[in-house]
Amino acid sequence: MGRSRLAFDELRSLGQLYRLHAAALSRARHQDDDPEATRHLNALCVRAYTALYAAAPPRRSHRAGRAAALADALARTWRFQALAWGLLLAGVLVGALLARGDPAAVPALVPPGLGHSEAGLEALVTSPEERERFLAREARPAARNAFFGSWLFAHNVQVGLLSFATGILAGVPTVLLQLYNGLVLGGFAWIFLRDPSPWPFLAWILPHGVPELTAVTLCAAGGLALGQAVAAPGRRGRRRALRAAVDPALLLFGLAIPLLAVAATLESFVRESALGTVTRLCVAGIELALLLAGLFQVRRMARRRDVDRSWLAELGAPDPAP
Repeated sequence: MGRSRLAFDELRSLGQLYRLHAAALSRARHQDDDPEATRHLNALCVRAYTALYAAAPPRRSHRAGRAAALADALARTWRFQALAWGLLLAGVLVGALLARGDPAAVPALVPPGLGHSEAGLEALVTSPEERERFLAREARPAARNAFFGSWLFAHNVQVGLLSFATGILAGVPTVLLQLYNGLVLGGFAWIFLRDPSPWPFLAWILPHGVPELTAVTLCAAGGLALGQAVAAPGRRGRRRALRAAVDPALLLFGLAIPLLAVAATLESFVRESALGTVTRLCVAGIELALLLAGLFQVRRMARRRDVDRSWLAELGAPDPAP
């Protein structure tokens, strides 16, 4: 019980009892003839001293509490994040191999809903000049970029939400969607990575690809966490497993939303701009550095543990029998 919950008379009595028991503890230690009584008196004095003199722990702000909860969620779901990245990379590899084996299959891998027609994709596959024209740097009006960015943000949020929400179906749709995202990316990247220099394409895709792929993977990790709670809840049961998985999964999805907004902004105002290849690669490098720094900070926060106070349970033990 803290000092704030004690009346003045109770505090005065507690102080008197603390001094009496401290004197008794000193005599018991000096005589050293009853170790059990010494231990009990020591526990009582520690408890009284804590109530009288120990400072109350500082209250964490709501912002610090949310940051700690997010760090804990990221730490607890790292296996699902690794699995989501693995599925994405596996899809990229399979998509690139399929496109390499049959270039005519590229239009089947890249859906027209992404803004690339079948004829346009065929031209990109067969014509280096068309690929160079596609990657050409060109400044565009800010209003057009803003409209394009809002459309991208809405589209990517839909993709992330679908990957997250369908995880409740034992995670199967989330796995398929993550693989499909990788297939699309691998098939499209193969078109440009065949060229002697891959830097123009990397400068075209990395500035917005780093936050976008990270956000989509976080959504998929949240969906996989829900899927495990449904498919393999363990001894605690499906209801308790879902309750334990919902909060960290929602935090992952919540973190993905601002990342998608950043990705849409970069895709609109960096990719659709006249910035050079080196500048764009520098932007991607800064993003990677910030991402690694964030992961390092999350690791530090997740490793913080409260001091073990289980020994205080001894203070509530009854007095030893005379």
